[in-house]
Amino acid sequence: MALGANVGNPTENLDIALALLREATLVIAVSSYYTTAPIGGPVQPDYVNSVAIIESELPAIDLLGLLHGIEKSLGRERLVHWGPRTIDLDLIQYGALLSKSAELELPHPRAHERRFVLEPWFEIDPDAVLLTHGRIDQLLAQLPANP
Repeated sequence: MALGANVGNPTENLDIALALLREATLVIAVSSYYTTAPIGGPVQPDYVNSVAIIESELPAIDLLGLLHGIEKSLGRERLVHWGPRTIDLDLIQYGALLSKSAELELPHPRAHERRFVLEPWFEIDPDAVLLTHGRIDQLLAQLPANP
């Protein structure tokens, strides 16, 4: 799963989100925090991004609900598409599950083109494979240095 924030105290927001995740899931690994420029949307501050590998017994849609609940508890408002946010928690992939439902698309439809997802993921799992797209090290090698 990917985490990002650029409103308030982004580092603290990621720390709190991870603490809440640890209460509800098994957090296996967490990457370093990366500062990245926003992609799309209005002019806004840089993001702090991270990736965590978690395990959960919840069905994927319920895990997504948990992530949305954490976002809400940290003041996330969905006002502007790709706009600034106190916290953004994205389920990138969930085991071998493939989903194209309106509620949940897995793997995440843009993960393969997001350096701010692939780079921290590579840090904590260099052999990872993004379902339907391939090895993340190869996907990273195909991306521009600073998207």
